[in-house]
Amino acid sequence: MTDNRLDAPTNDPVVMVELRDVHKQFGDNVVLRGVSLAVNRGDVVAVIGPSGGGKSTLLRCVNLLERPTSGQVLIEGMDITDPATDLNAIRRRVGMVFQQFNLFPHLSVIDNLTLASRKLLKKERRVAEDHAEQLLARVGLTGKEGSMPHHLSGGQQQRVAIARSLMMEPHVMLFDEVTSALDPELVGEVLDVMRELADSGMTMLAVTHEMGFAREVGNRVIFIDGGEIVEDGDPRMVLTEPTSDRARRFLNKVLA
Repeated sequence: MTDNRLDAPTNDPVVMVELRDVHKQFGDNVVLRGVSLAVNRGDVVAVIGPSGGGKSTLLRCVNLLERPTSGQVLIEGMDITDPATDLNAIRRRVGMVFQQFNLFPHLSVIDNLTLASRKLLKKERRVAEDHAEQLLARVGLTGKEGSMPHHLSGGQQQRVAIARSLMMEPHVMLFDEVTSALDPELVGEVLDVMRELADSGMTMLAVTHEMGFAREVGNRVIFIDGGEIVEDGDPRMVLTEPTSDRARRFLNKVLA
């Protein structure tokens, strides 16, 4: 039986995220079909595939923004699909950054970063602001503490969004096509932050169309189509020698 207490001994688990036979459907639309997946500590998993294949839904099931129709999701060994689990506490361990920046437009950068840690983690303002300043330096935005979101470029706003997720000190980071809404010249600055996180040992799942990032930064690529994991392996093998026709057709288009 899975022990869902946050203070339960975990023996420093190696598997950070596990999906067991996860199905998800919206009415008659089946989006995920029995997905099973284990992500180890320090893995950087690039999730690729055609639009509508189930990539974003899979990611949203990891922190139960979408609850699976059936199956289990475990974070560091704890079953978050179990109603007895403290879901809010678990979600603090899993940061998520979306395609849209989702910053509070009426709050400054520093207040966007510190709001959750002050309200949820009960950190004193000065402590939270010190942490926020360190993270802004980490994402290359020192001096932007007092800026309002609308004064920032799209790339800067996305880096603020990443820093805001890091404020909760997550054990796993989820990225859902975070460069898709950016102008091409701004994509690199966001990918650089993600590379730095990967180099620091952060466990990451990233839905992405950036094949260069998947190849250079990921230690694993998953190709999803039709709600199923069709390919799962080393980026060099999946991207250059896929075993399935579906993956071959997709990669021939995106790498052409």
